[in-house]
Amino acid sequence: MDKLKKMTSYRLFWPIVCLALVLLFNLIKSPSFFEISIKNGVLYGYLVDIFNRSSELIILAVGMTLCVASSAGTDISVGAIMALSGAVSVYLLGSGETYAIPWIAAILIGLVVSVLCGMWNGFLVANMKIQPMVATLILFTAGRGMAQLITGGNNLYVKVDSFKYLGGFLPHIPVPTPILVAIIVVILATLFLNKTATKLYIESVGINPRASRLFGLNSTKIIFITYAACGLCAGIAGMIATSRITSIDANNVGNLMELDAILAVALGGNSLAGGKFSVAGSVIGAITIQALSTTLYAMKVTGDQLPLYKAIVVIIIVTLQSPEFKKYLNRIKAKRAAKNCWREGGIMAMVEKIKNKLRGNGFFACSYDRIILRALYCRCDPLRRSKLYKPTGVFKLVH
Repeated sequence: MDKLKKMTSYRLFWPIVCLALVLLFNLIKSPSFFEISIKNGVLYGYLVDIFNRSSELIILAVGMTLCVASSAGTDISVGAIMALSGAVSVYLLGSGETYAIPWIAAILIGLVVSVLCGMWNGFLVANMKIQPMVATLILFTAGRGMAQLITGGNNLYVKVDSFKYLGGFLPHIPVPTPILVAIIVVILATLFLNKTATKLYIESVGINPRASRLFGLNSTKIIFITYAACGLCAGIAGMIATSRITSIDANNVGNLMELDAILAVALGGNSLAGGKFSVAGSVIGAITIQALSTTLYAMKVTGDQLPLYKAIVVIIIVTLQSPEFKKYLNRIKAKRAAKNCWREGGIMAMVEKIKNKLRGNGFFACSYDRIILRALYCRCDPLRRSKLYKPTGVFKLVH
């Protein structure tokens, strides 16, 4: 029993359970769900597709986790930053048969633009003390407008085949490139956070910025850096999304991805109030969301109906992970355990003791068993502590 309690108290227990339930449902519905095969030198299968499609969301969730942990706020501009960085890169590459500038240079410039966007958000939140959602709302609305200005309101296409590598497959490597990029981002972020004191600093600022500042931490700088890192993650995700379709559609690239990123952080067991966080939990949350989307599509749910079903399931999962819901369950378990212990252990002895007290007061105690039990039950009632409750007769003797 103690091992079970220790296991359930682990931060990643419930996120893993939720992901396992979604995967188990898929396995029951489709026995070939876990099958992975190699065709034409690349991996195919439901699991591969889930990890491949969730790669952008995983990268966004890493950056969003840092923002939430440091500022207790969310960056709702990551989808627009994806579109803006992708638009810059595709515009620089050109639509000819060859690249207008080197491919690496265009990617790096797009990432620089995304970092600048993140720094702008960080400046508004950390230096100007603007509420995070309000501060990032500026780029949420203006980001796609800037992307439309760059593309001239049209969809720009890249005709060079090598541009597909980032969103597809590298030659002679069966694993999709987006999965490799997501793994690299998660590993680098985890190593940087755990091998340095950065994670401790972010959690300290998120829990109490004023106390951290008095302790000597530069909370303004830490929040600024986390938003810049979130912008970088959004830029990487934008490069992958653009490479998948070898074009830029400023209206659809990264559309509503910010909402899924926030949900991934919540599903990963991280508190949206800031403080302690787990990158691994956010990664599990992102995979759970994509697995849920794949499941609903397999059940013939249309794209217009998908948000409704996803919202219902997410509400259930978030409720199960809610600290208040866990406290409520613990209170029910404690009451049930106390009642069982009371019934099995000392109830008969208590009844006999009260009977003896009744006999001493001139009552014929043999017929009072049911009344005694009722009186004992009322001892546990909160009403007993109220001034409105005044026990009389047998009840008064019991109390």
